[in-house]
Amino acid sequence: MVKQLKCFVLFALLLNLHAAAQLSKQQEAKKMEWFKDAKLGIFVHWGIYSVNGISESWSFFNNYINHDLYMKQLDGFTANNYQANEWVDLITESGAKYAVITSKHHDGVALWDSKAQDALTTSRNSAAKKDVISPFVTALKAKDIKTGIYFSLPDWSYPNYDVFTRTRKRYTLKEHPERWKAYQHYFQQQLNELSQAFNPDLLWFDGDWEHTAEEWQADKILTNLRKYNPDIIVNARLTGHGDYDTPEQGVPVTKPANPYWELCYTTNDSWGYQPYDLNYKSANMIIRTLVDCISMGGNLLLDIGPKADGSIPQEQIAILKGLGRWTRKHQEAIYSTREGLPPGHFFGKTALSKDKKKVYLFLEQKDNNSLTINGLKNSINNIYIVGHPDKLTYKKDGEALTVEIPKQLEDQDVTVVCITLTDELSINSVASPRQLESLSLSDLGNDHPVERIIKSINDGYNPFINTNLTIDGLDYTLPNNKTVESWIKKHAEALYQTGKGIPDGHFSGSSALSADKQTLYLFVKGKPTGPIAIKGLKNNIQRARIVGEGTLITPEIYNKLYWSAVPGIVYLPLPSDRLDKDVTVIALLLDGPVDLYREEVGAIESNL
Repeated sequence: MVKQLKCFVLFALLLNLHAAAQLSKQQEAKKMEWFKDAKLGIFVHWGIYSVNGISESWSFFNNYINHDLYMKQLDGFTANNYQANEWVDLITESGAKYAVITSKHHDGVALWDSKAQDALTTSRNSAAKKDVISPFVTALKAKDIKTGIYFSLPDWSYPNYDVFTRTRKRYTLKEHPERWKAYQHYFQQQLNELSQAFNPDLLWFDGDWEHTAEEWQADKILTNLRKYNPDIIVNARLTGHGDYDTPEQGVPVTKPANPYWELCYTTNDSWGYQPYDLNYKSANMIIRTLVDCISMGGNLLLDIGPKADGSIPQEQIAILKGLGRWTRKHQEAIYSTREGLPPGHFFGKTALSKDKKKVYLFLEQKDNNSLTINGLKNSINNIYIVGHPDKLTYKKDGEALTVEIPKQLEDQDVTVVCITLTDELSINSVASPRQLESLSLSDLGNDHPVERIIKSINDGYNPFINTNLTIDGLDYTLPNNKTVESWIKKHAEALYQTGKGIPDGHFSGSSALSADKQTLYLFVKGKPTGPIAIKGLKNNIQRARIVGEGTLITPEIYNKLYWSAVPGIVYLPLPSDRLDKDVTVIALLLDGPVDLYREEVGAIESNL
């Protein structure tokens, strides 16, 4: 009887723990819902570093400039042309649903009127002589845009902080615990000021790598923040105590493990204003990066860096306006959507509506003619291009859906096709390479034969093995289809003895690898709206060219940080007059067997 009673008590305890965990999960989901729905935020890096246009804080930390010279920038920080309402109008136009502004970077200069002892502030110490955070937050709240505050945990200028520069430390915590305690009091007071003055929806910490959770008093920080706002959202740069992850600069190849995440990303290569950094991404690149984040269930936090006078560089304005053109037109496919289809069902990026009754397909090229989804069990209610009311023509053959795409309805950047289902999405796993071995070159038919060949090779079955196809394509014949024969002969090197392509997530399309895995072939359908992109390629590209006609292409690499193992994004601009009418093939000669980065991208903890 006692044993039975113990079992009953244990069962009841486990049941209660499970119920509590479920309730906690529901509460978390409710708190995070606005963030999960937002998809796009704007990051604002503004501070005295914009005066000389040098790296924020790191320039003196790394001894590129001494601390005294760095701080002289306070005299040039005027904010003369700062119009917070104009900033927020531009942010609204971009389609962003939240914004994060630097209240204090690692240099310790507070952009609000901090009353903490010995605080450096723009209101007392800069030429501006004013708090520049308050007008911005007021303007955000007036537009119902969620407010995020960036706060640096380290303060390299504060006399009671232990670290000064890369080569100088003021003290050790073991020798002078009283100084560290004074610093803890200092930054906690500043956080309380921010909560009281601005009641932020989100707190964006940075710099946690210099100390442990206990030393930062992470639990106390969260407790204090939640006294002011029980639903405040905190990023994970509080030694892992936050709500969501913040991969930096490197677009994730695979979906991050945390269901809540945000890519923080610059418009050029710099966070703050740097006049000689003209390596700006195009609006097209930014739009497609946003789509990448949406398809994996995340957000894009896009950075801008205003000048010292408070004006925003024209290049950044143009990017935000170009982004806004696309977001206004495609709102239903952006906000409140969830991650898309699993790999293998569609070559491209996708998203689902929250109720999973709509599938959104993102097309990064024009002249699509048609597209195919595999493994779709549902019946179709309607299919249309977002922004246009016309129904599209489609054919459902078992679980394969083919949709015709009118050229005149395609978007200049990314076309979005919405498939409305009769009920919640239901899919089957797609065919494995073993199942694809039935593909017969003698019986390709007229139903997208080139695409069938490409998909087969991409998935690991090459129908040209043990045929008379040679690497140059000479003497090859395909009696039943001369059009396909012509395409095969032109692109023979990409078909001859090539094998399975690179995994999903690196390239939005089919691919193949040479037998030695040192040449990567990319199959490009239609006319790309911008340079095609490859993520997570560790190799150097020795040569890039268009197969079958020899045109050389110059790869462009963005967001590669030389001290980081995370590869940059490779962009390949393709000349439109050299594109194949069926499928263009790009050959990338690598410096060794293909080497791919598939780890999670995290925060950058060093900036040399």
